[in-house]
Amino acid sequence: MTPKLLPGILIVLVLLAFIVYSEGVSNGTKSVIYVLEIEGMITEGTALDIVEGLTEADEVGAEAVLLELDTPGGVVDSTRKITEAILNSQTPVITYVTPKGAIAASAGSFILVSGNIAAMSHGTTTGAAMPVTVGIGGRKTADNKTIKFYAGHVESIAASRGRNTTQAKRFVTDNDVLNENTALERGIIDLIAGDETELLNAVDGQTVSVRGGNRTLATKDASLYIKHKSTRSSVLKLLGNPQIAFILLMVGLYGLIFGFMSPGTYVPEMIGAICMILALYGMGLFDVNIFGLLLIAIAVILFIAEALTPTFGILTTGGVVCLIIGALLLPQEPLLFNPEWFRGFLLTILGIAGASAAFFLFAVAAVLKTRKRRIKVGGEELIGKVTKAETEISEEKGMVKTRGEIWNARTQTGEIEKGEKVVILARDGLTLIVKRKE
Repeated sequence: MTPKLLPGILIVLVLLAFIVYSEGVSNGTKSVIYVLEIEGMITEGTALDIVEGLTEADEVGAEAVLLELDTPGGVVDSTRKITEAILNSQTPVITYVTPKGAIAASAGSFILVSGNIAAMSHGTTTGAAMPVTVGIGGRKTADNKTIKFYAGHVESIAASRGRNTTQAKRFVTDNDVLNENTALERGIIDLIAGDETELLNAVDGQTVSVRGGNRTLATKDASLYIKHKSTRSSVLKLLGNPQIAFILLMVGLYGLIFGFMSPGTYVPEMIGAICMILALYGMGLFDVNIFGLLLIAIAVILFIAEALTPTFGILTTGGVVCLIIGALLLPQEPLLFNPEWFRGFLLTILGIAGASAAFFLFAVAAVLKTRKRRIKVGGEELIGKVTKAETEISEEKGMVKTRGEIWNARTQTGEIEKGEKVVILARDGLTLIVKRKE
């Protein structure tokens, strides 16, 4: 090697070292955190969105998934799918109750404890995970066997993440509700963070266990990628809500009925068919009580019978009772909701029942009014009308014009001059009997 080449070689080596160093720093600052959100009721659409997000994060090699929670709870089967996906994720999952004032109630507490790292923002709460059922008596606690099962399930989730299993069980057995400080003291969460930046800086460098081994987090100064919900998951989230499914079912039934009763427009039956299909699909996303569906169908039949054969509200009363009971029995599986959701569901049921009763009672009143009205067909409709004499009218002949038609006319007594106003008293075949209008 000649001395003249040595400086050039050194320069090349320095440049290569700088490039390698720069790439290392660049890669370190390009850590990507996938942000997924659970907001509102947890349904099949929520589960689809979270499972797809976790799969995508695994595929792109994201540093971690930040799962932000603000939910009153939801459907059991959808919650199970979410916790299963989190526990089997190759990417570390940070569950975080945010923003201030948010809740991870009922099913949300299952998801919170399933994260590799669990955190809460200031002014947030979690817990109240006792499963409930909906029935004739309204919302009530599920049977002891069901409670024991879900208590054991959340205990297993907490144990797999090294969290306080006793407290996790009490979410189910005693309906415990914890704020962020108490949750931290009792080992349900790992830290309290005011915002995302504080949270990611705090967990940077921590080692967590994921499927496939341990991972040390490099979350400081990481970039956030907010995964937006897909159209499909949004639609499933809407249809999988028992409230929405019930409303669609009623609109579908009424649409089909009114369409068949007044054929030719095609609009009511088209809307009814679409709503019915969506309702049946939505109810397929959670367990449905067939007896509840049967009662709803009976309620609609009673409403129609009331309109066709008025019984002064007897059938309508029976229909309202069947509709309310059927709707309450509709969701068959135990639910992980807080009481606020049930109050909204109950108000929806009572609102639809009241509107149905009012509508069909109005229809009954219209039918009765029609029956009492004197039947008038053809020329009978002319009796009592005032018109003008087109010619002189005597007891034998004359002519009047009414409704654009020329009729023969005669008087009972006396004569009427042409142009005078007359009142139609009766009809004799094609001749109208008139008298001078006083």
